[in-house]
Amino acid sequence: MKMMKTFLAGAAMMMTVTAMTPAMAQESSYKAGSVWVAGRIDVLPGQFENYMDWLAGQWKKVNELGKAEGIVAEYHVLASTHPRQGEPDLILIIEYKDFQTTAQQEAFDKKVNALLAQDDRKAAAASGERTKMREQLGSTQYQELILK
Repeated sequence: MKMMKTFLAGAAMMMTVTAMTPAMAQESSYKAGSVWVAGRIDVLPGQFENYMDWLAGQWKKVNELGKAEGIVAEYHVLASTHPRQGEPDLILIIEYKDFQTTAQQEAFDKKVNALLAQDDRKAAAASGERTKMREQLGSTQYQELILK
């Protein structure tokens, strides 16, 4: 009886694996691509030029370093030409070549701090100071799916 149960279990397993094989053998119609992060920014009244100066300075430097390090593929600043109530004035888009591990992110953060002559505390304080210019409305992350 025990042998019969073992045989039936083995037969069921083989039928399951055999039934799954064609599905597993099919190649997907897409492959995973780069990772996009879109930050939504509401620029406060009278601060647009100041915030754009910051973007053209430090924000651009950090993203250029990311490109040189092979982490960032592209970055863009998009203006919402007809924002409705509650929508952002600007969308900051960064296209990363791939997801980063924690170790990779920490190593890059050290390079950014060296580039900007700051440490983590100064970086956090500087971000707080930018609240005089903008409000962060959140961000979203996407991964491109490249169709084959």
